Amino acid sequence: MELAAVILAAGKGTRMKSELPKVLHKICGRPMVSYVLKAVKGAGIERIVMVVGHRGELVAEAFQAEAAIVYQEPQLGTAHALLQAKGALAGFGGHVLVLPGDTPLVTERTLLDILEAHRSAHAFATVLTACLEEPAGYGRVVRDSSGRVVKIVEQKDATADELAIKEVNTGIYCFSADGLFAYLDRIRPDNAQNEYYLTDLVEIYLQNNRPVAAYRAARPEEVLGINDRRQLAQAEALLRRRKTDELMLSGVTVIDPASTFVDQEVVVGRDSVIYPFTVIEGNSVIGKNCAIGPGAHLKDVRIGENVLVTNSVVVESVVEDYCSIGPFAYIRPGCRLKRKVKIGDFVELKKTVVGENSKVPHLSYLGDTTVGADVNIGAGTITCNYDGVRKWPTYIGDGAFIGSNTNLVAPVEVGAGAVIGAGSTITKNVPPGALGVARGRQRIVERWSARRKIREEGPD
Repeated sequence: MELAAVILAAGKGTRMKSELPKVLHKICGRPMVSYVLKAVKGAGIERIVMVVGHRGELVAEAFQAEAAIVYQEPQLGTAHALLQAKGALAGFGGHVLVLPGDTPLVTERTLLDILEAHRSAHAFATVLTACLEEPAGYGRVVRDSSGRVVKIVEQKDATADELAIKEVNTGIYCFSADGLFAYLDRIRPDNAQNEYYLTDLVEIYLQNNRPVAAYRAARPEEVLGINDRRQLAQAEALLRRRKTDELMLSGVTVIDPASTFVDQEVVVGRDSVIYPFTVIEGNSVIGKNCAIGPGAHLKDVRIGENVLVTNSVVVESVVEDYCSIGPFAYIRPGCRLKRKVKIGDFVELKKTVVGENSKVPHLSYLGDTTVGADVNIGAGTITCNYDGVRKWPTYIGDGAFIGSNTNLVAPVEVGAGAVIGAGSTITKNVPPGALGVARGRQRIVERWSARRKIREEGPD
């Protein structure tokens, strides 16, 4: 059957207490409405309309390439929102899936199920329902003695008996496009909120002998909506667990899923191990046989195979095979670590390339630096890359040895095979193979302690 989808994403989300439109709040690294969009596309629907309202320009900017955008101004309820899609669906004669933009847990499987139920029942409207132990906040589905849906009652308009019903309306529907918008025009805001309820369409269809069906979701947690930050966190936990389950089923060991935070777009190779209290964000890709964590934080990284990252932060950088990072290293954006690099404890890198087999074992800072292959950087080495106005580069050639507690004042170049004496402050280029030493001459003052004692205490 010919299919279209309308995603209702116009609400302000008052209970979120945010200037950001509710549907743009992120879950596992992606706006919540993007999950709805992905499920719709997964169900094979390509004609998609998104209804936006509160700060709609932000939603439109994010999704205009994936859906036709229409505006609802002012926001007068769900039926009014669907009416705004009339122009975008002009001439469409198939079936329209309607769903809210704040149900990120819904899957393509559930959408395919309601579409099949709608087709099989030859209905003009099919409602996706769910049975919840705590139905507060949801409209109740009222059935007659034969089990047919009679109406849907919003909580604020429900009687005490209706409030006791645990079957709820999920806000997801499938409609025949035939006559849909004409029937929508008949809805009136005769309710506690003075809004145009899409749920009223059920009674209108029944009054006009248009068949209405209902399909009960097999997995009620999929249809949970998000109205505040608590529900946002609950959805995050469920999606996070889905992601770690997916990783484990693909051959990744996740030691403790409850304390592991992995965004949806992250890719991890098989036989890698993710230790507790690790966060992997963005579009990160991690190769095979890696050990990440505990306590690692990776964002938008490319990690090769057989890499170890322990208690460290790596952001927007590339790490090639067989590297070791940490503990307590900070790899800032723009870095590239080539094969078999070691970055040790309390090392910070920024816009730095470190060549194959090179080592920065501990207590160093390299910024705007290019390090060759087989280089050893001694403890306490820093590149002085900022003069207060602009950043300057440092170049260290292959096989160089940088002694401990060295300051490399950029712009400066240390040639291949050169050696820098410990404690030096290097301000001029050091030629290949040369020794660079730049420190004050040591002076010895004999009996200094005794003389100072006399000065402090005075003569006997």
